[in-house]
Amino acid sequence: MESILGNLRMRINEKLYLKDPETSVLGKKILEHSILLIDKMGFESFTFKKLGKSIGSNESSVYRYFENKHKLLLYLSSWYWSWVEYRMALATLNIDPPLKRLHIAIRELTGEVEDDDRIAFIRESVLNRIIIAEFTKTFLTKEVDEENRQGFFLVYKSVINRLAALIADVNPDYPYIKSLASSIVEGALHQHYLKDHFTTITDFYKKENDITAFYIENINKILL
Repeated sequence: MESILGNLRMRINEKLYLKDPETSVLGKKILEHSILLIDKMGFESFTFKKLGKSIGSNESSVYRYFENKHKLLLYLSSWYWSWVEYRMALATLNIDPPLKRLHIAIRELTGEVEDDDRIAFIRESVLNRIIIAEFTKTFLTKEVDEENRQGFFLVYKSVINRLAALIADVNPDYPYIKSLASSIVEGALHQHYLKDHFTTITDFYKKENDITAFYIENINKILL
């Protein structure tokens, strides 16, 4: 896994960028600092001017890579979901019992995220916080249908479809497989958000309560 991750490239729609940021030192710096800034100030307050100042450059250098900050957020989201899908695929490789495979995938999707130092320009734990807080802003827009047609959400949908396939392996007769898969992915993000901001309407602010255990317990009851 270490050797594979060292050369890992994520599946990103080429329409999301003007110049591939992973092909240059400046581009990787833009990705690294945009994650830190969005996490610090929120997407609404984030601007390319502030990003340029953070990387010791001007905003015009950022515009050479991304048309606008919405495309940048879509890029970061695609990077994250591509990374998650890769980890799901690797973690479930050569695991024979379908239910065990599904449990492992759910752990990858719902658990706490740790940084992988082998991808030096991305702090995955910080990017995870951005996805929890900001991901819905990528598709709760008037342009969502057109952007969907252009394939901007293919990786996100691929993660859900991969989980759906694992659910089908356990119980192919369950009538709501894709709805269950998307509910797990979106629900886990929502519960992580609630435990940090709305503790009175979730049980997961208590350390002894585990979001992963919650979804595994429910999936067992639903499918078995």
